[in-house]
Amino acid sequence: MHQIKLKSHLFDAFFAGWTAWFTLGVLVFWLVGSPRKAIRAATRLWVRGVLFGLKHVVGLDYVERGRDLIPSEPCLIVCNHQSTWETLAFLILFPDVAIVAKQELLRIPIIGWYLRKSPMIIIDRESGSKALKFMLNQSREALAGGRSVLIFPEGTRMKELDPIRFKRGVELLYAKLGTPVLPVLVNSGKFWGPGRSCKRGGTITVSYLPPIPPGMPAELFARKAEAQMETERSRLI
Repeated sequence: MHQIKLKSHLFDAFFAGWTAWFTLGVLVFWLVGSPRKAIRAATRLWVRGVLFGLKHVVGLDYVERGRDLIPSEPCLIVCNHQSTWETLAFLILFPDVAIVAKQELLRIPIIGWYLRKSPMIIIDRESGSKALKFMLNQSREALAGGRSVLIFPEGTRMKELDPIRFKRGVELLYAKLGTPVLPVLVNSGKFWGPGRSCKRGGTITVSYLPPIPPGMPAELFARKAEAQMETERSRLI
């Protein structure tokens, strides 16, 4: 246990030092007009460094299953949420993805700036129906620009064995966007999640599940996606 904590603390130090280097990028990008493609590329570089640190300091890696199931066209991606890991890793797994994220993420020094400028779909959950309308409009714009949209349908990080239950906003996106939905299941909470005092080594599994076509009743879609993800999770326990 002592060694696990030591590796986790060493990674935290690596994370802080690696992130600090990107402070310079904020100034450079600001001076040249904050070009979105360049900022996204820099953000992906930062994430690659974080994943490198997790692999070589903590011993935490990942493996993908079913990548051939990913639709060829931009789609709506729904993924269960167990840790910070998937928020970062999806920027590599789907390089131009637009992530629906809560406003609190913008308060993170340095990284909040990169997320805002990428741009991600940042919502203020306190604004109710306005947040839903903004999320829908921004999702349409991202899809029209050739970017897939990722949303964590549970709304917040959940413990490893908590039931997967979608919030109603996901049903709205499905009903209005008219695009295929790719369900994804991760088991990151087994190694880095709520209630864990430190990050643990191991291999996170990212499972891409059969896409759900548009046109179903929204509530039926949600129950189908939840069932697919629960079935896959039972295989990984």
